[in-house]
Amino acid sequence: LGGLGLPESDAATCAARMTESDLRGVDTHGIFRLPHYCQRIRAGGINLRPKVRPVRENAVTALVDGDNAMGQVVMTYATQLAIKKAAEAGLAWVGTFNGNHAGCAAVYSTMPVAHDMVGMYMTVANGNHMPPWGGVERILGTNPLSVAIPAGKEPPIALDIATTVAAAGKVKLAAQKGETMPIGWMIDRKGQPLTDPKRASEGFLLPIGGYKGYGLNVVIGMLAGVLNGAAFGRNVVDFTQDFATRNNSGHMVLAMRVDNFQAADAFKSEMDRVIREIRDSERMDGVDRIWLPGEMEFYKIRERLEKGIPVNPALVEQLRQLAKELQLADRLE
Repeated sequence: LGGLGLPESDAATCAARMTESDLRGVDTHGIFRLPHYCQRIRAGGINLRPKVRPVRENAVTALVDGDNAMGQVVMTYATQLAIKKAAEAGLAWVGTFNGNHAGCAAVYSTMPVAHDMVGMYMTVANGNHMPPWGGVERILGTNPLSVAIPAGKEPPIALDIATTVAAAGKVKLAAQKGETMPIGWMIDRKGQPLTDPKRASEGFLLPIGGYKGYGLNVVIGMLAGVLNGAAFGRNVVDFTQDFATRNNSGHMVLAMRVDNFQAADAFKSEMDRVIREIRDSERMDGVDRIWLPGEMEFYKIRERLEKGIPVNPALVEQLRQLAKELQLADRLE
């Protein structure tokens, strides 16, 4: 990114957020996205010298203009602003517009946790892959939601879900690896299962929980997109297909101090108790362990910090070619 003109501090922010995604095991939203980001920069689709700033603000809310900056830069700024406001006022909601793809949702929802705050993040996905319930036009994205809640000795809760059965990035990753998709991810226009990721354009992703997931998807789009003056519906730009047009991506992040309701230590102690109670509850035959939201990612971070982050060979080759084009090949040796 720096080789394409992104300022060092912004490149470092993007690298940190992508690395955090890969450490969590969310390989679809980390370094996997770097070639797409570089294509957008080369096509003029990213502002390399942005002025990310609030354009509307009070004690507990802010609307941030991302000035078409890298999404990681916009959302790091917005999340830090939410944490600062929540520290003073107890609660903060920050919305953004004029942004770009920001990567893994949990990276932002978990930032407030270190400050004994609940974090929540929602975004309008950068590409439409799903029709409304009962429709066949792909007019909705995967619109993720992430909620993080601090705990004491136990790993914090970190729910991170697309509102489709699978994230669009998982389809792209399956295509890159030459793998098939499980039945239930996608269907074609006739309602038949679609398992070949290279034929993804012939069908669409399914919502989680049927019409309920569709409803959640729409509400997220309205709160993270429409409310902020950001793109939603037909005006969403697919950042992996159109590299030059501004995305006007919308995001929102919320931070809330738990001591608004009770002492932080008491809350985290009770969280530990509830987490253990759920984990230790009776299991079905063949189930070795009950997992809480974000627990697998917590241990994946430990594992990858110790053993390193695996990168599939096809992506390695892409990165080598990209580095060669930017005369940075020695950086990958």
